[in-house]
Amino acid sequence: MFKRQGRRWIVLAVLTAVFVILLFQMGWWEAALRTIFSRDDVLYPTASLIALVGEHMKLVALSSGLTVLIGVPLGIWVTRRSGQSFLPIVTDLTSLGQTFPPVAVLALAVPLFGFGLVPTVIALFLYGLLPVVRNTVAGLASVSRETLEVAYGMGMGRLQALMLVELPLAVRVILAGVRISVIINVGTAMIGAVIGAGGLGSPIIAGLVQFNTAYVIEGALPAAVIAILLDRFLGNIEKSLAFSPGERNG
Repeated sequence: MFKRQGRRWIVLAVLTAVFVILLFQMGWWEAALRTIFSRDDVLYPTASLIALVGEHMKLVALSSGLTVLIGVPLGIWVTRRSGQSFLPIVTDLTSLGQTFPPVAVLALAVPLFGFGLVPTVIALFLYGLLPVVRNTVAGLASVSRETLEVAYGMGMGRLQALMLVELPLAVRVILAGVRISVIINVGTAMIGAVIGAGGLGSPIIAGLVQFNTAYVIEGALPAAVIAILLDRFLGNIEKSLAFSPGERNG
């Protein structure tokens, strides 16, 4: 089991290192894109690829961190006695946040917060909140009443039972929601370029405006790789923290 887990982390580390090295090799990107598209202007001129990736990761990290910091406690609260009556309201509001287009959220946030980072993070936060809250609720609801009764019978209070029993048993489901939310944010963060937040959406938008497919690929391909690497990273964490009986024996 541990050897398999170690191999997963080694493979991910190697792939991440290769990706980072490629980000610095702009000459390779230029040669490859010129071969494919037979034109001179194949690289987005305003910023380097590594700078664009850094801006994109900043957007994803801030919005996803905010989503987890608010979404998980909110999901916990609506499963407690004090918040159970608010569960339908919270579910409806978080569902509305994802069905409401992020571009529309940007349009509403720009007059209040201006252009750039803040309105983009707000839009991504609202868009990624649903899977975190929903999976937190589902994970805690999956803990059997009998298990909780045993915990209470051992003298645990409600907070102790939550921290020592419920959350450890629900962590895999909660992490699955976080994983979905982060991957959603990687793709949705492209819209930040519309209001000057930068990121990998910048060459994509420039490419669409100038009919330059090379620019589009320069933004889209790294974003796709980032999504895959983050998915594997969070998947490895999920498997490291919680194992099913079959995995323990595997």
